[in-house]
Amino acid sequence: MPDVPLVPSLWRFPAHPASVPRARRTVAEALPRGLRARLGADMALLASELVTNAIRYGARDPEDDLVEVVLWPADGHYWLAVSDPGTGGADGTLKPGCPGVDAESGRGLLLVDSLAAAWAVVRRPVRGTSVVAGIPLRAGRGPATA
Repeated sequence: MPDVPLVPSLWRFPAHPASVPRARRTVAEALPRGLRARLGADMALLASELVTNAIRYGARDPEDDLVEVVLWPADGHYWLAVSDPGTGGADGTLKPGCPGVDAESGRGLLLVDSLAAAWAVVRRPVRGTSVVAGIPLRAGRGPATA
């Protein structure tokens, strides 16, 4: 009989800036105790950046839209998917920017790219897009890809 796989953790947050710290904290606390010290800060930062982008660029109506966050282990990584109802980047063109030295924003995907071993934008079957990023469970990171 095969082992039953772990069920992914799933949360839905209102598309409101107040959801960003809640998502960050929730993701970090959902990691197994043995991994929190090693992966907690990086996973929390990924959650923060991806939820911020989903709220800022993917949500259409902050009163009605939700941002979905899924966390699961697979293939030697912990994966985080943040989904929104928008279509931004669904064509695969979402790329890290080159913000100026004085820019107050625009570094989120640069952080994602440096933290994650792999990340991609995935069109959802019915509506919206997901950004999926994985951090290896082993020490060290591989090259990031988009």
